[in-house]
Amino acid sequence: MSAARRAHPPLQNGAGGDDGDDERDEEEEDGDEELEDEAEEEEPRLKYQRLGGSVPAILSTDAAASIAVADRMVALGTHNGTLHILDFQGNQVKEIAAHTATINDISFDADGEYIGSCSDDGTVAISSLFTDEKLKFEYHRPMKAIALDPNYSRNYRRFATGGLAGQVLVLTKKTWGGYHKKVLRDGEGPIHSMKWRADLLAWANNAGVKVHDMKTDKGIAFIERPKGIPRPEFLLPHLVWQDDTVLVIGWGTSVKIAAIRTDLSQGLNGIQRTIAAVGSEKYVDIVGSFQTGYHISGIAPFGDLLVVLAYIPDEDENEKKISTSVTPRQGTAQCPEIHLVSWKNDEVTTDALPIHGYEHYKAKDYALAHAPFSGSSNAGGQWAAGDEPLYYIVSPKDIVVTKPRDAEDHIAWLLQHDCHEKALAAVEAGQGRTELLDEVGSRYLDHLIIERKYAEAAQRCPKLLRGSPSAWERWVFHFAHLRQLPVLVPYIPTENPQLSDTAYEVALVALTTNPSFHELLLTTVKNWPPTLYSASPVISAIEPQLNSSLMTDTLKEALAELYVINSQHEKALSLYAELLKPEVFEFIEKYNLHDAIHDKVVNLMLLDSKRTVHLLIQHRDIIPPYEVVEQLLHSNKTGDKRYFLHLYLHALFEIDIHAGKDFHDMQVELYADYEPRMLLPFLRTSQHYRLDKAYEIFAQRELVREQVFVLGRMGNAKEALSTIINKLEDIEEAVEFVTDQHDDELWEELIRQCLQKPEMVVETNCA
Repeated sequence: MSAARRAHPPLQNGAGGDDGDDERDEEEEDGDEELEDEAEEEEPRLKYQRLGGSVPAILSTDAAASIAVADRMVALGTHNGTLHILDFQGNQVKEIAAHTATINDISFDADGEYIGSCSDDGTVAISSLFTDEKLKFEYHRPMKAIALDPNYSRNYRRFATGGLAGQVLVLTKKTWGGYHKKVLRDGEGPIHSMKWRADLLAWANNAGVKVHDMKTDKGIAFIERPKGIPRPEFLLPHLVWQDDTVLVIGWGTSVKIAAIRTDLSQGLNGIQRTIAAVGSEKYVDIVGSFQTGYHISGIAPFGDLLVVLAYIPDEDENEKKISTSVTPRQGTAQCPEIHLVSWKNDEVTTDALPIHGYEHYKAKDYALAHAPFSGSSNAGGQWAAGDEPLYYIVSPKDIVVTKPRDAEDHIAWLLQHDCHEKALAAVEAGQGRTELLDEVGSRYLDHLIIERKYAEAAQRCPKLLRGSPSAWERWVFHFAHLRQLPVLVPYIPTENPQLSDTAYEVALVALTTNPSFHELLLTTVKNWPPTLYSASPVISAIEPQLNSSLMTDTLKEALAELYVINSQHEKALSLYAELLKPEVFEFIEKYNLHDAIHDKVVNLMLLDSKRTVHLLIQHRDIIPPYEVVEQLLHSNKTGDKRYFLHLYLHALFEIDIHAGKDFHDMQVELYADYEPRMLLPFLRTSQHYRLDKAYEIFAQRELVREQVFVLGRMGNAKEALSTIINKLEDIEEAVEFVTDQHDDELWEELIRQCLQKPEMVVETNCA
């Protein structure tokens, strides 16, 4: 797989970073942003941070020359010859004035108790990091490499060193004092690099790389220097042990991976090439080998991959295939890069590093060191906490620390690229800290809000905010600020968690502002437990709208529900009656609101006249008839209010014939219009109506028998009799009427009129 070159990754300054350096970074990043490929960006594998602490101050007056990393500390060698012992945050814990010139190489023992260094001043210094023990060895030529025996602190006090004199020296402490010096190799040119792992010592000189078994004191292999590369003094060879048996060599544009074996078994990755010294019991297989398109300024293992610090030569240099120099034109050098590659040079990722002052540096001005590690990445490419390797990229005025991106970095990258669902899934799968779930949720919601996807944001709140009352309240108020709270209301929890009463009140008030929200307001008021909030603020928000165009029946019903919650039952009754809610009658009985129905007769009648009449009759001592009649007569509401009046007065008359006596004249007309069959019983019983008015009503409606009754009451018996004979033409009723009157003259009148209508008498007889 080939990875595209990535623009400068974001660098974080460690504590005590240089502000001026930050400004340069910003300028560089701004320029690179314009060149970024519009293609979909791949997720980076590494992250970078400038080493802070004491480092900026140290490099402000000196320049870094070399570095080494142990389990608990970092050693930085400078061109002034000072050795600075730092913690992993860059804070200086010890300073050793070891040399007077550039420190070319530094080496820790395996326990991290001793440190050795060598310098251009021709000295080698070894110091205990925890005692005052110090050793110094004087040579007459610049010393370029040093390697402490990994077991230096445990036995022998042995180390190896070399330099421009071309000798590989091994010094071992004598039992009686002093050191025994042994020359392993001589006469093959300066020693440029040296690394010791377990019993194996590897070094590089002008001829190539040699591996020596320190236990048997035998050479194992010689690996020839790559052809066509610059001389070592311009482009240093880089040696690093991946483990006790694998040596990685980066030199010029060549990478070789050498495996130390004790038999002729197949090499790793299917590549086998055996280079053995005569009589040796160990062998070296070149199990990986490839050429790069850049100069190697450092190399280190990264699980089953390699981290390569790449120096990009000028195009002219590439075309000329320079073999003698890698010095760029002043101020024209390119930005160094970190390449993550396989043993077959398949590029996984490439990052350009905005090192301070890179324009002026040569390939050998850079160095790469890594902290010892024993862990390995899991199937997902992530390292166990504490096991991830650390890599230190050194230039004269800058140190950058890089390490694999962890689960939280992965999540942050997903968020940055709007992959919020994937980020959420990663957190829920247990990647990263549990606390990240809140952050991811908040970032996801922020993204949706920015995109104005308010409904989707609201819908996801229960999952993203979970049981955090503070998070819920924060988002309730944020939605309120955006005037989008109505879309969130259906998802606001009422328990687990329960929010503050203010949050619920703000939500309800938001639903009062627009008729389109009123249905939701009513549903919410009915569903939310009334103990969650105070109804008063919501009532105060609604009441000013009662007579406005914003008032809807739904809002009135919601207000009625709130009145009930607030124990304002009479106000609730008014709204229920106005809305003609069937349950109003049960509501009246439940809260004993009979006194409050005085002005609600018409609405109650419109809702259910039968139940209303029963209620009014039952409580006529509280609601006198004149109030009922007054309301029904003068109401401007639609509906047959005269019929309601008839029903009420009829029921009242049946209960008490005198209770509505003031309205009997009215009742005569009502009976005539709605229930004529009840007139005669009413006329016979009541004494409180005007006969003349009643007669007029009956005459208009041609109610003959009622006319006869009234005429009889008025003393107009003859007219009544005439009406029976002429209009009813009923001789039997005429006889009955005359009989009831006990008037002889009336009998004569009956006979006279019958003689005038003999056919009526004949018909009656025939019948």
